[in-house]
This record gives sequence, structure tokens and C-alpha cells, in this order.
Amino acid sequence: MYNSMLDTFITVADCGSFTKAAKLLYISPTAIMKQMNTLERHLDLKLIDRTASGIVLTAAGAVIYQDAKFIINYSKKSISNARAALYANEKTFCVGTSLLNPAKPFMDLWYRVNKDFPEYKLHLVNFEDNHDGILKEIALLGEKFDFLIGVCDSRLWLNICNMLPLGRYKKMIAVSREHRLAQKSMIEIEDLYGETLMMVKRGDSYVNDFLRNDLEKHHPQIHIEDTPQFYDLSVFNRCAETGNVLLTIECWQEVHPGLITIPVHWDYSIPYGLMYSLHAPDDVMRFVRTVKDSINSFSSISSGLQ
Repeated sequence: MYNSMLDTFITVADCGSFTKAAKLLYISPTAIMKQMNTLERHLDLKLIDRTASGIVLTAAGAVIYQDAKFIINYSKKSISNARAALYANEKTFCVGTSLLNPAKPFMDLWYRVNKDFPEYKLHLVNFEDNHDGILKEIALLGEKFDFLIGVCDSRLWLNICNMLPLGRYKKMIAVSREHRLAQKSMIEIEDLYGETLMMVKRGDSYVNDFLRNDLEKHHPQIHIEDTPQFYDLSVFNRCAETGNVLLTIECWQEVHPGLITIPVHWDYSIPYGLMYSLHAPDDVMRFVRTVKDSINSFSSISSGLQ
């Protein structure tokens, strides 16, 4: 509902630099400048002045900056309210889906338990894996959508939603197709010596923090580069463009066609699960209990066959 270049404009204004904004958005400074030039032509307004000390807003730019934040938030709220109104009178479970958090694992659950919810329909709701906005999306559980399947041990995520654990995904690494490691079927940690390993910065993920501590203590030959706290497609693009190594997980093997995902000879994995609101309604909680009972029954049967 709004021009997405406004997001870039806000980042440029906050950073005061094309280069700093480019690093945050994981695109080139040239691409940033092109977007700003296009936005100024589109609005027929000069929004920023380039100075020796950085970027400063013009008087017009300062007005657009303030109003753009309102426009963006209002647009997102409007879309959310419209979706809620559309399905308000139906018995519908809305399921979030994105590139990094696809709905397919939910569908696998649904076909195991949907006989207990014959009156319900499913509606898939797309959302973006934007590292700056993902927490706002997660906070909309219960409004924009009822469920999503997420890979998560994030303290920030789990402070704003509930999660029913479903399993774990192995930690792996991704490299460009031209990388020296791309032909390997298994990576030893020593293979990473001399490489730059991209991973989320310290402080939010128990698994990643533990892994980082291990690498820093026992494998200092690996240089670690911080990524944003949460991955989005820009992180995979940076891996492909720089030739760095990216810490990833097995379920993201098809995210970027220019990258090869390879298992590593270690035991690190990360949990994933069914995510839902902290204040979920009765039907959502009934679904969660049904899924949990189904998992427990399956586990009992599997144990009995061993």
C-alpha cells in the first residue's frame, strides 16, 4: 500500500550515510543511491543533501521522514484489519508463511489432525522475513495469523509468543557454488580455517551463542562476522556476493539458488515448533493440545516398535 523505497529512505536518514544504510540493508551503496534518486523523482521533491560529513535531510525530507513512518505503520495495520474482517465470520485458522518460515510443516500437521476440526478452513497469510520487522510480525500472532511454524530459540521471539516444540534442524553451512568447499559432502570444522563465517550476533540465541563460544575458544582460525539478529534474504545474498561461509540450517537448503548447503561434522541443532499467541483463543489452544497429543501418540507407537 506504500512505496517500499520509503523503508530505504528511513534507513538512510537514520544512518546519515549511504554506506552505513547499505550495510544494514545488505545491498550496495549504488543501489541505495538509485532508490533515493528514483524516490525523489517520483515525489518531485529533493529529500536529502549530500555533504562531506554525510547525508542530511532537506526541509521536505524531514516532513516525509516523519509522515513515512506513520504511513508504513498505518498501511500494515490496515491490511491486518482487512484480513481479520474478511475471515471474521468464518471458522478459519490463519497460518503465516514466508521464505524462511514456510507453512508446509504446518500442512503436514494439519492433515494428521484435521479430522478433529471438520468445520475449519485454512488461510495462508504471507509475511516478509525482514530482519528489522520480524518481531512486529511475530507480535501479530493472534491478530494477523493464528499459527506459524518457526525455527526458534530466540529469547526475543519467545518473549512475545508461545511455541510447541516439534523437532530440531541440524546446523549446516552454506557457500556459493564457486567456493572451494562447494564440492564437499561433509565439512570438518578445520575446513573452515581461514574463512569468514557469517552468523547472528551474540545475545539472543542459546544455540548460536554456545556454538560461537566453542568456535572462538577452540577454533580461533575462523573469523566470525555478525549478521543481523534475524536472517532474511539479504543475508543469503551477502553470502553469495562475498564468498563468505554462512551458518544456516537444513530446512533452508533451497532458499538461495546460488548457494550450496553442506552438513558439518558436529552435533549442533536448533529447535523448531508451532508458534501461537501468548493469549490464544480457545480453538487455537484446542488445536495445540490436539497436535501435542498426536505427537505423543506417535512417539509412543515408535517406541513400542523399537
